[in-house]
Amino acid sequence: MARTNTTARRTGTTVSFLLMLAGGVTMVLPFLWMLSTSLKQSNLVFGPPEWIPDPVDWANYAEIWDAAPLATGLVNSTIVTVLVVVVGTFSSTMAAFAFAKLDFPHKRIIFVALLATIMIPLVVLILPQFLVYAQIGWLDTLLPLIVPGLLGNVTMIFFLRQYMLGIATELMEAAKIDGAGFFRIYWSIFLPLCKPAIAANVIIVFMATWNDYLGPLIFTSSPENSTVQLVIASLNSYYAEQTDFPLIMAASIVAVLPVVVLFTITQKYFVESFAFTGIKG
Repeated sequence: MARTNTTARRTGTTVSFLLMLAGGVTMVLPFLWMLSTSLKQSNLVFGPPEWIPDPVDWANYAEIWDAAPLATGLVNSTIVTVLVVVVGTFSSTMAAFAFAKLDFPHKRIIFVALLATIMIPLVVLILPQFLVYAQIGWLDTLLPLIVPGLLGNVTMIFFLRQYMLGIATELMEAAKIDGAGFFRIYWSIFLPLCKPAIAANVIIVFMATWNDYLGPLIFTSSPENSTVQLVIASLNSYYAEQTDFPLIMAASIVAVLPVVVLFTITQKYFVESFAFTGIKG
């Protein structure tokens, strides 16, 4: 019986590994093909498939800066993303701490009402947002892309609240006995302990903000306020007709590089946040 259980467990592990490997390969192959295409000459794209370009042409990465305002798009996307991630994470962690460890009137009702906003489709809010931004003169600026994100992210608040609920409340009680205020407890105790969860949510928010296309498309119109996703879309609409796909792929590689770098740096925390089960004494 023990041998049967061991064999079944090994079989299940092997099948799981193969399924995850297949899923990983499925997700990585398009990125590798995009990288390969960005190093090809445009007349070689539609020939026999080649994973390693021959010859390797780096000229596309030099041409993209003149073909479109990619530098401006990168700067705008960086401004929006950094502000939303940094300030929005600070707001979200404070709200999560309050909902997890503090007592105040109607806390549960407020939290449920906050979660209910997740069920509202974003497309339903576009027209009211557009009208409000038009009235206050925010259209064709980066403010509609920045200000809402500064107030926090509901999904992050929910995730971090659940994470903080697993942290011993005795830590807060001990700090209060030592004379620490709520902000000191939040900043010096709970924030460091929540590093894995914060890192995981930072990746998600960073990707959502950096890759946002609909918001910039609706709320901005001038090239100087375009984000990197709008720049790539304009490249695609123009150069796809000329079958210059390597140029488009080169711009896409440049645009996706910050996400890849961030995930590579913080992947350890990303895994730890989902493996967290509590504080061990």
